[in-house]
Amino acid sequence: MFVTEFKSMLELVKAFPDEQSCINHLEKILWYRGIVSPFDPSSKVYKCKDNRYRCKNTGKYFNVKTSTMFDNTKVELQKWFLAIWLVCSYKKGISSIQLSKEINVTQKTAWFMLQRIRACFGIDNDKPLEGIIEADETFVGGKNKNRHKDKKVAQSQGRSFKDKTPVLGLLERGGNVRAFVVPNTQAKTIQPIIKQHVAKDSVLISDEWHAYRGLHSMYDHHVVDHGKKQYVSYDNPEIHSNTIEGFWGILKRSYNGIYNWWSRKHMQKYVDEFVFRYNLRQVQNSERFNLLLLNSGIRTKYKELINA
Repeated sequence: MFVTEFKSMLELVKAFPDEQSCINHLEKILWYRGIVSPFDPSSKVYKCKDNRYRCKNTGKYFNVKTSTMFDNTKVELQKWFLAIWLVCSYKKGISSIQLSKEINVTQKTAWFMLQRIRACFGIDNDKPLEGIIEADETFVGGKNKNRHKDKKVAQSQGRSFKDKTPVLGLLERGGNVRAFVVPNTQAKTIQPIIKQHVAKDSVLISDEWHAYRGLHSMYDHHVVDHGKKQYVSYDNPEIHSNTIEGFWGILKRSYNGIYNWWSRKHMQKYVDEFVFRYNLRQVQNSERFNLLLLNSGIRTKYKELINA
């Protein structure tokens, strides 16, 4: 299905030198089984001029961008393709300010494009994780010690998240990771997520946080006591949570070095971006690019973002 391959941004630009070449590629990706009306998938479709089509059942006209992240955009598809390539290829992501410079648009436009792209990152969340699963939480937000004295938050050390947002991560050893922005780290919040996404009887590894207590009834639950400076089980070197700690490390370094700040209401989209890249870490950049195009059938409106 992915007939066009490119190993660099230069090859990407050569592969899609104009708007029509981008449209042709998008049609191959989204309509690889045939042209489908976004208004009535069962309807017969008639081809019209200028890359337009008409849905017989509804009488409405559409093109390949209709009801996708590219719907009603005034930005050329070539710039969209470059933005998607950069987001999918850069391990730590790219800020809206940097993207605006790379593709010559305003920062506001670049931010909107990135948010539309991030809305399409939710791929492969149906199959339960199984085998050895590492569970851990992290807290995303600036460091209190780096704040000006009149902006410091009292009693925000450790697991306190007055000034931070908790994120729960579940990582299948040698497989995929899933991460969820959560309102708190209480058992009633995180245990239902674990039970939904981790197959029963899997090996579950967590730290000593009390919210994980009681999971032994469904899983082979092992605890690594970080409070006692234990990071690998004394009895079994396979019992550790170092893999998911590595994933958090990438996310945190990006937060501190690239983005500097994420709003709580949009944080899940940023987290999904890192999950997407991690889960597709072993495939070529062109395949990641095409997979995101294949999943681009989500349109996000600007008002939805600013009013969320």
